[in-house]
Amino acid sequence: MERMRESTRNGGDEAAGKTPENNTMAPASHGNTQGNTMAPSSRESSKPAAPAPDGTKLGTAPTADSDSGTSTTPAPTAWARLREALTKPRGAEARAIERQANPPSAIELANNPNPNAAALPSDPSDSGTPGNPGASPGRFTRWWRRHRPSDRALGWIAPLIVSLLGGFVRFFRLGSPRFLVFDETYYVKAAWTMLQTGEAREWPKFGIEVTGIPAHDTQMDRMFAMGQADLYTSQPLDIFTHPPLGKWLIAAGMKLFGGATPFAWRFTAALAGTLAILLMARVALRLFHNVSIATTAAMLMAFDGQAIVLSRTAILDIFLMVLVLGAFLCLLNHRDWALRRLRAAHERDVARPGTVVRSEPLADRERRGEGGDTYAPAGRPSVRLVVDSTGPVTAFSWWRLTAFVLLGLATGVKWSGGYFFAVFAVLSVFWDGYNRRTVGYRGWFGSTIAKDGLLTALYAIPAYALAYLACWTSWFMTPDARMRHWAEENPGQGVTWLPDALRSLVHLHETDMQTARGISGYNPTGSKMYMWPLQLASTTFRVTYVKPSADGSLPAACNTGGGQCIATIMDVGNLAVWWVGAACLVMAIVWAVRRRGDWRAIAAWSGMIAGWLPWAAYLDRTTYSFYSVTFLPWVILGACYGLDWVRRRGTARSFRRRTVALDVAVVAIALFMYPVWTDVPLPMGRWMLRMPINTWLRGV
Repeated sequence: MERMRESTRNGGDEAAGKTPENNTMAPASHGNTQGNTMAPSSRESSKPAAPAPDGTKLGTAPTADSDSGTSTTPAPTAWARLREALTKPRGAEARAIERQANPPSAIELANNPNPNAAALPSDPSDSGTPGNPGASPGRFTRWWRRHRPSDRALGWIAPLIVSLLGGFVRFFRLGSPRFLVFDETYYVKAAWTMLQTGEAREWPKFGIEVTGIPAHDTQMDRMFAMGQADLYTSQPLDIFTHPPLGKWLIAAGMKLFGGATPFAWRFTAALAGTLAILLMARVALRLFHNVSIATTAAMLMAFDGQAIVLSRTAILDIFLMVLVLGAFLCLLNHRDWALRRLRAAHERDVARPGTVVRSEPLADRERRGEGGDTYAPAGRPSVRLVVDSTGPVTAFSWWRLTAFVLLGLATGVKWSGGYFFAVFAVLSVFWDGYNRRTVGYRGWFGSTIAKDGLLTALYAIPAYALAYLACWTSWFMTPDARMRHWAEENPGQGVTWLPDALRSLVHLHETDMQTARGISGYNPTGSKMYMWPLQLASTTFRVTYVKPSADGSLPAACNTGGGQCIATIMDVGNLAVWWVGAACLVMAIVWAVRRRGDWRAIAAWSGMIAGWLPWAAYLDRTTYSFYSVTFLPWVILGACYGLDWVRRRGTARSFRRRTVALDVAVVAIALFMYPVWTDVPLPMGRWMLRMPINTWLRGV
């Protein structure tokens, strides 16, 4: 076996007298080269071995000595082949052959002392069988390697499958309960009147709305749910607590399905929640370049309680989350585009005669690929070529423009989207500077401000503002909209240099934001922002106490011999998602500080900074735990960062085990908690088993 491996080496790059590092002639350093009459070219030697007639590839598992033809290993039994097929790590065979047959040369090891960390495969299973790299692959392994889709295809296929599964969870029994749930009483009725008249209208108060109980089962709500949807008045709403885009999205579902039915007013929320699963996978794939991690990210989004409950309820926060997540993906795409542009320009600058170039040694973490530079090739040089130039302009791309438009639309759903615009704009410019420094431009800091920051601001702010104003189109077009003619009725007041319509809109914002800041008081379902990352609080959207009847008309689960039965819609996250994600976010920031920066850790924290930290300024206000769904994607990215850390520093088997363990835990908890999330009746004893944290019982 050892002679066979040496013979394979001799037929590679070293037989040609070349090394992949400098592409210059070098003496062979391994084995005996007798018998080789013609050395292959460097291009030929870098290719994997051609497939054999039986479907395997040459050089993977030799069963006979290449010189004498004598058998060296006995044929494996059927049981051995089955065991190998079940236990052998999977992956692209070409890269495994390359690593086994052509180990790093002395020059490569000198420049890259830890090649396994820098030359990461796209899938963790590419590392071969641990402890037995020359073992013959099993039949199933060979079949999978022949038929395995490309990583590019898997990056779409696997997330799409998970998205379909998550979509089923969201759309199944979407019309239940047939009542307005929690804040649906505000948003759904406002959306319906906007669809009919262009403006949100007031509804008569037939019943007494009981404060502190989230069911909101007033007489008007029940009549609306039963189909009496034409009882609204001509009076516009006396306050807008949120901009109109989210309510228009709810109205789109009712328009599409022809009326005010529970399925219709929840349809767009469920669709947005399903789309979030696919976006989550694509974001994770852009950050970590690993299909397994991207699929896990989709799983975490698909089976989290916050995402499921908000997707099955016509409340605005799910729309805000999807829009900011889409904007984040667009900014990641811009970063990739800018990095490719900078690298191509840097290569041209280095090759141009007369260019001043100096060498700068890389830090150990950069040579090992631990700085978050997932684009670094294997066997990178130990120095960076720094060009005495600032590099090309990368301020504008259609990806970045689309991101700012989406952030403007997100602010049109809830005003808290403005925090995401501020944080993401700064983050995107920071990425530009990080790219310039990584590629090797001396004036990267100044050029980041001049060529990226200032030029980006010139179109980012107008694009964001115009997208936000577009959300108020119906207000501009409705003559009797609230405060529509305030500027005409109050000349000389407000921002006088603006047109009357915009001056009226500015005054409306000032009035409503001041009113919103004054909303306070005790609410049993309210919670503070420091409780959200660990899901120490919940929001009870609906609770129904049911006693079993003798005729069996109630669900069979309630027939417990006279015991009480309860059905709830509780907005609380999957603890496996939130606790693992929160712990990994702390680990990510500690690791980034110790290693002097990791752009992926900063990316994972950016959504927390924009979606969570601003609520620290509103501790005196009534806030709810379901606000945390807006930064759920970045909690998931924290968990993905932890998995990627294991992938880079551990073994393929340890990475695979932890990934599967997290997926199984998330699905198991989701199955256990699903009745609590979706209004499924349970006996009180079984329901209490699903309440591990006492603060979840507030408002029940």
